[in-house]
Amino acid sequence: MYQVVLCTCPDKVIAEKIAKHLVVDKLAACVNILPDITSIYSWQENIECAHEVQLLIKSKAVLFDQLCKSINSLHPYETVEIIALNIQQGDEKYLNWIANSVKKI
Repeated sequence: MYQVVLCTCPDKVIAEKIAKHLVVDKLAACVNILPDITSIYSWQENIECAHEVQLLIKSKAVLFDQLCKSINSLHPYETVEIIALNIQQGDEKYLNWIANSVKKI
């Protein structure tokens, strides 16, 4: 099964560092970096507003635990957003490319 994993980062430098690490380590086939998102959230009983960068990470579900551990080791946040969404359908060639681009387990 394939997944898109979402992760927010405080800035582009951190986002690129994490993205490159995931692709080099074959935990992700591709990571899209979406700049300048606005996040409004509750944190420690306060409503916060932050400008962040969104990562869209394409991988396989079997790699999620390794991917999550890797992101947490590189990320500065105390509580990191790492949310996996299963890909229900996709172009066969694209899904095969993901499978061939990540670690074989």
